[in-house]
Amino acid sequence: YIQRTYNLTKGVNFEEEKDTRYMDLNLGENEILKARIKQLELAMDVMVHSSSFLLPYNPAEETRYALVVLNQNLPRFTPLLWEHATLRLCADGGANRIYDELPLFFPHEDASSIRNRLDCLYIEQNYFRYKPDVIKGDMDSIRRDVLDFYVSLGTQVIDESHDQDTTDLDKCILYIRDSASNLESSRFQILATGALGGRFDHEAGNLNVLYRYPDTRIVLLSDDCLIQLLPKNHLHELHIQSSLEGPHCGLIPIGTPSAKTTTSGLKWDLSNTEMRFGGLISTSNLVKEEKITVESDSDLLWTISIKKTGLPLENNTP
Repeated sequence: YIQRTYNLTKGVNFEEEKDTRYMDLNLGENEILKARIKQLELAMDVMVHSSSFLLPYNPAEETRYALVVLNQNLPRFTPLLWEHATLRLCADGGANRIYDELPLFFPHEDASSIRNRLDCLYIEQNYFRYKPDVIKGDMDSIRRDVLDFYVSLGTQVIDESHDQDTTDLDKCILYIRDSASNLESSRFQILATGALGGRFDHEAGNLNVLYRYPDTRIVLLSDDCLIQLLPKNHLHELHIQSSLEGPHCGLIPIGTPSAKTTTSGLKWDLSNTEMRFGGLISTSNLVKEEKITVESDSDLLWTISIKKTGLPLENNTP
């Protein structure tokens, strides 16, 4: 249907007010919007986004993940993220969270047995399943007993207390970017837990990291929602895992106003809409379709709620 509408409007310049050839086709606003989106798909780089990390681990999945654990409460799906991740980092006090809170996801197991559990796939190498690969930061939050424990398991510790100009998340992102060639694939995405909630200045600093590294796919996660950056001048396709996320969502321009943003698949779609702080921003919107498209002349934050039920968490197996 979209392809047929596009073929009818091929050559029409929707940005030029004088180009009214589409009016002779008696197309509705929705048809015009979809034809415009098709034009954008052909003219722009398409970035595809999916929260497949909330689904059970699939070894055949092409995307590879790095997990960064910050010093806030672990979301209930942390064991699932840990399973997905190829590289696992704790940002300073995030190691306390793994040590204290991760065993709580397995209430029928002794905490010590969880912390010392060998990975069944790498028993011969004595690879501990819930051992961070790296602990990095300014080391002002991690407890000495936690640090000593993970050092004894072989975790690499990188003390960057000399650098007070970047956040612990910044430091971990840089490590992951430098290590990308060592991952199974260069196509990786960074998942950061504990990046939302707590002190607002910390939260704002974590949002700023998304803007510092717009060419790196970073998702900030809490128990309630996720946030990621949609860089400008791309057509973004967001494939919604409707059993796990939504319906509440938002598109927020931080730093730079958006003169034109166009979407499809939302209850309240935008059509060349201006958004800015002090004016309109798209909050408390609702996903309506399984695929959302977003195109804007400004970087936007995309946020969507994470459902309390439906996640494959009930049968955690350590």
